[in-house]
Amino acid sequence: MRVLSVFSSIMRILRIEFNQLQMKRIIAPITLLVLLIACNNNQKKKEETQQLTSQQYLEPYRPQFHFSPQEKWMNDPNGLVFHDGIYHLFYQYYPDDIVWGPMHWGHATSNDMIHWEHKPIALYPDEHGLIFSGSAVVDKNNTSGFAKNGEIPLVAIYTYHLMEGEQAGRKDFQTQGIAYSLDNGDTWTKYEGNPVIGNTGIKDFRDPKVFWHDESERWIMALVAGDHAKFYSSENLKDWTYLSDFGKYQGAHGGVWECPDLFQLPVEGTDETQWVLIISINPGAPNGGSGTQYFIGEFDGKRFTSNQKEPKWLDYGTDNYAGVTYNNVPDGDRVFIGWMSNWDYARDTPTEVWRSAMTVPRKLSLRKVDDEYMLVNYPLEELDAKAFPVLVSDINLDGKESRTLDIEGMNQTQIKFKTTSKDFKLQLKNNLGEHLELSMDSRNQLMLLDRMESGKVNFQAEFGNKKHHMPIDKLANDAFEVRILLDWSSVEVFVDSGLYVMTDQIFPTQPYNSIIIENLDEETAIQNVTIEQMVSIWQ
Repeated sequence: MRVLSVFSSIMRILRIEFNQLQMKRIIAPITLLVLLIACNNNQKKKEETQQLTSQQYLEPYRPQFHFSPQEKWMNDPNGLVFHDGIYHLFYQYYPDDIVWGPMHWGHATSNDMIHWEHKPIALYPDEHGLIFSGSAVVDKNNTSGFAKNGEIPLVAIYTYHLMEGEQAGRKDFQTQGIAYSLDNGDTWTKYEGNPVIGNTGIKDFRDPKVFWHDESERWIMALVAGDHAKFYSSENLKDWTYLSDFGKYQGAHGGVWECPDLFQLPVEGTDETQWVLIISINPGAPNGGSGTQYFIGEFDGKRFTSNQKEPKWLDYGTDNYAGVTYNNVPDGDRVFIGWMSNWDYARDTPTEVWRSAMTVPRKLSLRKVDDEYMLVNYPLEELDAKAFPVLVSDINLDGKESRTLDIEGMNQTQIKFKTTSKDFKLQLKNNLGEHLELSMDSRNQLMLLDRMESGKVNFQAEFGNKKHHMPIDKLANDAFEVRILLDWSSVEVFVDSGLYVMTDQIFPTQPYNSIIIENLDEETAIQNVTIEQMVSIWQ
């Protein structure tokens, strides 16, 4: 009996193992089939999303190679940081309307800063207030202590804006808070000890930009306080010590200071470095409304000092504001993105689904011209890959020569040429007679951008009321480059490889389809005019 019992047990085990093996044989193909169906569905969903995005990005005035949100309101770039192969672009965002409202942090990511993937909203308002502008850092050494299992935290530092405090007439309604991510920006947790910097009664107390300072082995924060900048330090991103002030009696003071950024740059062609402090101001820019000034100086870990007497401007157009630079970029490059608008008319521009775009990303450098340091900003090399096909090439104009070129789709192009002439005029036109004009005047050492009859301009009084001027007194005496980026609702002009820059919005009723190039100088030439189609980043 015992033998039979053992034999029965063995047979029972064999039957179970056989059944399990059979089940595995059945389940494995089913599992594979399910995975294939899931992958197919995911791919189909991705293709449908890409198709929807492509269709969506054909709306009137929608930028084709500049970042813009899928819908609703956007302003300042925030939290620009690179980590683990991904460039993060956070931005001021109101998800319920195309005019400014309660601020969130929108979010997009990129592998090259040209093509962008939209992500869910990163930070929402809470009991401390709305989420205003700020920055983000890679806490490589976990100084914050937020990582518990070997992760590398991303830490966002931002301004809280308590509307109830502002409406009550208080001055302490802006404070500074932090949040952290342990999954490279996909999800965020706000620090339970917020705010990390309180307010002692400063009305405009905001826009913290933080970076790691090797020499002092501390985090340094620059933020603005109405008409000047303040600096703080911290060992852990939670506890901050006040260091110093800068700017009460230096720079432009036509409006409130905003969006500071402090960083060190090498001087082109030398072993020298200088510190640069960027400050946005509204109003008070050289052509009205919002603009960005900069200071060249020294920073010793506690104080920023500058001998600069007059304001310097990063961009002389009216539509490059609140720009800041990326933290942790490979090779130490300093990459800048600005909000392509102006508070004079930002709420009124003629778009219906979304409002506002960003400038193209630009690499910053310092150039010394006639013993004066000047901040240069120029499009990233990665943008060159979007210039295709060539529409016109190798056009040369001798002294007093003019050329008219008929080209469809001029509003999505790159125009480049070399010139020794400092007296010329470019006019872009459409069939309705709307035109955009760019001219250089050597006698007055000015470049002028005229959008007064460029298309829709009367949606706001300040938009098309005057020509925009830019001094060009430091231009090279030999041939220099002029590069123009035209998108569906913007023009960016880079002169002498970014020594002088103008960024303006435009809203032509129809795309421009001709360009007139006039060389007004009798003796010097315009050479190698090339016009290339820019490929959409959304297709």
